[in-house]
Amino acid sequence: MTSIPSERIAVIGTGLIGTSIAMAATRVGCLVSGWDPDAHAAARAAERTDLQIAPTFEEAVHGAEIVVVCAPIPVTSALVARALEAAPTAIVTDVASIKGRVVRDVGHAGGPAAVERYVGGHPMGGSERSGPEHASPSVVDGIVWVLTPDDAAPTGSIDRLEAWIERIGGRPVRMSPTRHDRLVAFVSHLPQVASTALMALAATEEADEPEILLLAAGGFRDLTRLASSNPALWSQILLANREAIAEAIGLFSAGLQDLRAMILQGRADDVEETFDHAKRARLRLAAKPQVRAGVAVLQIPIPDRPGALAQLTSALADKRVNIEDLQIVHSPEGGRGTVHLTVAAPSADDAIRVLASRSFDPVRLA
Repeated sequence: MTSIPSERIAVIGTGLIGTSIAMAATRVGCLVSGWDPDAHAAARAAERTDLQIAPTFEEAVHGAEIVVVCAPIPVTSALVARALEAAPTAIVTDVASIKGRVVRDVGHAGGPAAVERYVGGHPMGGSERSGPEHASPSVVDGIVWVLTPDDAAPTGSIDRLEAWIERIGGRPVRMSPTRHDRLVAFVSHLPQVASTALMALAATEEADEPEILLLAAGGFRDLTRLASSNPALWSQILLANREAIAEAIGLFSAGLQDLRAMILQGRADDVEETFDHAKRARLRLAAKPQVRAGVAVLQIPIPDRPGALAQLTSALADKRVNIEDLQIVHSPEGGRGTVHLTVAAPSADDAIRVLASRSFDPVRLA
């Protein structure tokens, strides 16, 4: 068996995503060096990983084959250009969630080296949490990792970067920076805006109705989870992608107004069709590509005690029923919760039988 030679990787920025990438890379045998202008963040990252922290930026990227810049949007372009100069043979990529502006600025600052060795990137993973203490290699596992190479970029550089991304667990997908920015406005940025707006509305209502948040059940908690994200980070992202997010907010607002009109006019069939259309789309999203031909969603009450979830999942494992998606909604009263479980449709009956035999009470929702 031929062993895969270790690759030398440099990670610039040791926050959640940078540290997670470092952990995923060291897991497969890469030699990873890192640097962060915040020495405290770098030290916390080093405590949790095999990441070798370098004292300077230049030492971190020296000899690297791939450099991954994991920095805030306003400084990403400058750091990419600096890496292209300091590591003259390395492929340099980044993780910025906006590509049009970053790719354009790198092109201006990096010159010919940017065309030859820079490939814009955006791993579509992360969390509302931040910092290296919340990092995990699982952040990278199975995520779509968008690449936005220049049309004139050498194919070899792109192929090499894609191979490395696949090796550490990601799924590389190529698209233009403009298309990327428009799509993420709808599926990444708009959910953050909606979550924040809903939480702000509830907080405003709380001034007159102090008990309103006591009534917040699982659905509200799920929808507002993103409202706890880093405010400074999201301000940067939204302003950098302002045209695309403004379009997304406008279309979303129009959809809400249409639904409002249906409700006020008592158009029950139209309301139901709107919900049904969204439900069918959500079921397609809940499953991995290979099972999108059919999935089933089960709702299962579960006690809030150690080992309860393990009993549920092990029961399914015993019957070789694979879990495609799983979410837990905790009751605001405490003591119990509800598991929403997605399985392939042909496995639904087996899942219901085995769970019922273990004293669970599953209900099929779809």
